[in-house]
Amino acid sequence: MDDKELFFALLNTPSITPNDGGLLAFIEDYLSGFTAKRVDVDGVKNLFLYKKFSEGIHLCFAGHVDVVPAGEGWKSDPFEPVEKDGFVYARGAQDMKSGICAILQACRNVTHFNGTLSVLLTSDEEGEAKNGTLKVLELLKSENFLPDFAVVAEPTCERNFGDTIKIGRRGSINGTVELIGEQGHVAYPQNAKNPIHQIAAILPKFAEHAFDGGDSVFEPSRLIVTSIRAGNDVTNVTPKTLKIMFNVRNSPLTKIENVERYIRSIFGLLYLVNNPGKEQLNYNLELKESAKPFLTDKSSILIAHLSRAVEEITGAVPELSAAGGTSDARFFAEFGVNVAEFGVLHDSVHAANERCHLSHLYGLIKVFKTLIAKF
Repeated sequence: MDDKELFFALLNTPSITPNDGGLLAFIEDYLSGFTAKRVDVDGVKNLFLYKKFSEGIHLCFAGHVDVVPAGEGWKSDPFEPVEKDGFVYARGAQDMKSGICAILQACRNVTHFNGTLSVLLTSDEEGEAKNGTLKVLELLKSENFLPDFAVVAEPTCERNFGDTIKIGRRGSINGTVELIGEQGHVAYPQNAKNPIHQIAAILPKFAEHAFDGGDSVFEPSRLIVTSIRAGNDVTNVTPKTLKIMFNVRNSPLTKIENVERYIRSIFGLLYLVNNPGKEQLNYNLELKESAKPFLTDKSSILIAHLSRAVEEITGAVPELSAAGGTSDARFFAEFGVNVAEFGVLHDSVHAANERCHLSHLYGLIKVFKTLIAKF
């Protein structure tokens, strides 16, 4: 298949997370010169392909074949790609079947490489991401076959193709605080403990609190409130409980322990100091770290080679960024693998009428081929 034919074949296949739509079997056949390992876990399908050319480094390209549900507002069938004015419209066009296409085309006809070339693909990135890339890396570690370097083909570019390489990601800490008061009649507030009034005194020190000042790569780690619920549908009763939900996208400068310590301080002693005469708050705090932050050394061989490859193909000097949400690159970092992300623009990911310009797809294929040659 030529580049566009392969791209359309990938897009034509509905592979809504955690389903692969049969794509991994298709890809295993498409890269028939590679040795295949299937690592399927609880309905999640994973594929690891590798080809050892000689002793040397191990370079892995990684990505996901699953996509988010199409949603509403499409001008065409989201799983029947439409080409218009150089763009291809379909679910997954940017996130990330363009990246998958580029990986396959770059790796398929390699005849010489200084070491081992591999491809790691999952159908569990857009969902819980518990049984995908992580499980494959666990297996590779047990077999002493972890890659030295990895490139995840997530869409990374901001305004122009080639302008951004991701060399790190913020972590993600999810939290819930439940305030427990005493329900009462609004006419007799002195007989109740209204958790809404209690949280009102705390919110200025809670919402958007910056745990650190950020640095040259990472934005400050801020606490963002996502929901406040008291569960009352009437106006003459004050509630017994209130739940506040929040998220902290944290840099390496802030750990989950820092978040817990600060929250307990403002719900504990600090509340009593700022509200003399009030009773100690009755609350429950739950924190869960769904992703840890990571940063790959800017001076690593991987970043140097990838940056040069992008510049040679696009003419742009890419910015080295750690902005955005989480991705499977975090799992490679946890296993000590030098990892970077590079792909097409991300301006329409997860949106209706997601689209990718064909010139960006062709450019990405060239970048990956150039990167392989540099190793």
